[in-house]
Amino acid sequence: MTLKLKLSVLILLSLVLLPAIFTSSALANPSEENKNVEPLGLIALGAGIAIAVAGLGAGIGLGMAVSSIAAAGAERPEIIGRFFIYIVFIEALAIYALITSIFIIMMLPTYL
Repeated sequence: MTLKLKLSVLILLSLVLLPAIFTSSALANPSEENKNVEPLGLIALGAGIAIAVAGLGAGIGLGMAVSSIAAAGAERPEIIGRFFIYIVFIEALAIYALITSIFIIMMLPTYL
């Protein structure tokens, strides 16, 4: 693995694991004044992870697809139009993740 990839994985894991560790320690010692705060943090963390992982996957897939389409279009320009449906499918993944995170955030009023 390259240094850039290792650094990206380290940053991603720290952004995911540190809030989970702090939230789990707060859940272990609940108090009356902050009993509704911890589920709110977990809901926000879940929504953030849903959109981050799907966005990362869609970005990587879109980069691979567009580079392949560009290479194929350089050889045979008439086939470029056929490949745009694949780009739509990749973007649909990111839109589904956005809708899922909106549904997760809509759970917030149940904890208030």
